[in-house]
Amino acid sequence: MKKLIEKANILIEALPYIRNFSGKTFVIKYGGAAQTEEHLKDSFAQDIALLSFIGIHPVIVHGGGPKISATMEKMGKKPKFIHGQRVTDKETMDIVEMVLGGLVNKEIVSLLNKHGGKAIGLSGKDGGLIKAKKKLMKISQKAGVEELIDLGLVGEVTGINSQALKSLGKERFIPVISPIGIGEHGETFNINADYVASSIAAKLKAEKLILLTDVPGIKNKKGDTISTLSQKQIKKLVSDNVISGGMLPKTQACMKALEAGVAKTHIIDGRISHCLLLEIFTKEGIGTEIVK
Repeated sequence: MKKLIEKANILIEALPYIRNFSGKTFVIKYGGAAQTEEHLKDSFAQDIALLSFIGIHPVIVHGGGPKISATMEKMGKKPKFIHGQRVTDKETMDIVEMVLGGLVNKEIVSLLNKHGGKAIGLSGKDGGLIKAKKKLMKISQKAGVEELIDLGLVGEVTGINSQALKSLGKERFIPVISPIGIGEHGETFNINADYVASSIAAKLKAEKLILLTDVPGIKNKKGDTISTLSQKQIKKLVSDNVISGGMLPKTQACMKALEAGVAKTHIIDGRISHCLLLEIFTKEGIGTEIVK
């Protein structure tokens, strides 16, 4: 009986959050260990199905970098990166589109549907969902000179056509989106999934943008995870080089979403089972939330 009462108390604790968030949109970037380890894949799918059942509208944007690299190597092509960005020629882009838009996307859709969700897979090319242009990377050299690096068919978002997403949301479908964009002349572009998720959250005026990572959250100089940060505090941590490397694009994605009207953003550890439920429906949370 004691365990049953504990379960009831957990549900009661979640009730205010369920009431506040019902009918709202959450955009979730899905990647890292949560996308590769079987038990974490199942817990993620269960979390998303539950969110949908209680009236929240989840929108999933996924990555798939390791699987792209593994597929390239199987096909005899060596992956090449510059400052963490994949150099994407035409042949590589074909592999990226095949892996992200086909294999990875449909695997996630099947997993969500297996757990009772109504998931539907989309590429950013479908219905002109993600409009993009070629991205040129700027690298700072000595004496303040910037060098432009051509990464090939790597893109940046120029626009989001949200009509399809809104229509799917009304019918309680869960969109699962691969971060592939289409250019002005029909070109296909490979885009960073964090930035795609941020742009979609901004366009939908989402209640939350949640990025799943393989770290506990943003840490201070002492190495302790910070539970809440403001935009001003983020800028200070970046200028002090406390936030750097792979965490930098994630914080930039969060900042951009907040500036566009997203209510709150979260960077959480996807290596923890049911990380979404723990972050959303408990007072303590498990990662770092970034607020205005």
